[in-house]
Amino acid sequence: MRTTECGAELKLLHEPLGGTTRLGLVLSRTKSVWRALRNRVSANSLHDMDDRQLDDIGITRYDVVIALERSGLLDDPSLLLSRAARERSRTRFARPANR
Repeated sequence: MRTTECGAELKLLHEPLGGTTRLGLVLSRTKSVWRALRNRVSANSLHDMDDRQLDDIGITRYDVVIALERSGLLDDPSLLLSRAARERSRTRFARPANR
């Protein structure tokens, strides 16, 4: 018997079991809330860094303050911080136009 013939005999379960979809949804939301709170604590710890260290990361102290103010308690401020760092890197490391 070849490997392809054995694979055809496998019976895979594609339908979710009763109750696991609701449990999965609750676990997924709990994980995302936990991740947002953990990232908020990490963003708060950025206040302890000096301006040189923040510049190495690619953000400013103003970016940290804005990210924490604009995101709610259960929102993830790291999304706003990464967006600010990405925008700053585009302008900071952009090559000047040929003159």
